[in-house]
Amino acid sequence: MADAGIAGGWPGRSPLVPAILTAIGIALIAAFVSLGVWQLHRRVWKLDLIATVEARLHAPPVAAPAVAGPADAYRRVTAQGLFRNDRETFVQAVTVHGPGYWVLTPLVGPRFTVLVNRGFVPAEKRADHDRPAGPVTVTGLIRITEPKGAFLRSNDPAGDRWYSRDVAAIAAAKTLGPVVPYFIDADASPNPGGYPVGGLTVVAFRNSHLSYALTWFGLAILTVVGLVILWRRGRD
Repeated sequence: MADAGIAGGWPGRSPLVPAILTAIGIALIAAFVSLGVWQLHRRVWKLDLIATVEARLHAPPVAAPAVAGPADAYRRVTAQGLFRNDRETFVQAVTVHGPGYWVLTPLVGPRFTVLVNRGFVPAEKRADHDRPAGPVTVTGLIRITEPKGAFLRSNDPAGDRWYSRDVAAIAAAKTLGPVVPYFIDADASPNPGGYPVGGLTVVAFRNSHLSYALTWFGLAILTVVGLVILWRRGRD
């Protein structure tokens, strides 16, 4: 005689148990597949972004605009004006040349003022580097402001300690008045004496979306396998 506690092949368990587990499994499969598809869409977006930036890096420079946003990042531009060397800002940096500082100097032009990251100087060159006194033309890349600071290190405007290139905060601390909402990374054109060293912009985009997508799809497959095992045991 069959045990009265056996229902649908699940000894001692309510028939609701396999139904609940099945519902959870189906929900997980749907979620994993959705996440995998989303990562594939992100991969297409990232590849398009990389192609766009590569094209900008090799395009002829254009006049620096009065307004620019994230969509203009890494566009090559030129700007003319006079450097306000008395208002330069040093932002801590670690580069292929070692630790030191980025030198951010306001460039006052006929239409607007823009912060220019003239390049890298080691600590010993902080006070002894090229500071042009006359009109200059700068060629470089549009970079988007970096507000608030770096990871675990907040900018300290009052102490003139900077860990990120926060355009608005630097402009306020140095009383520059209105400035455009981006800065320019100067290119590798050499400066007298060798410092600052420009052209150190790192253009690299992490593109792991395919591996993430395969991970999510793999989890979906494993969940399907788990459900199949669940159903088979339920029928035994």
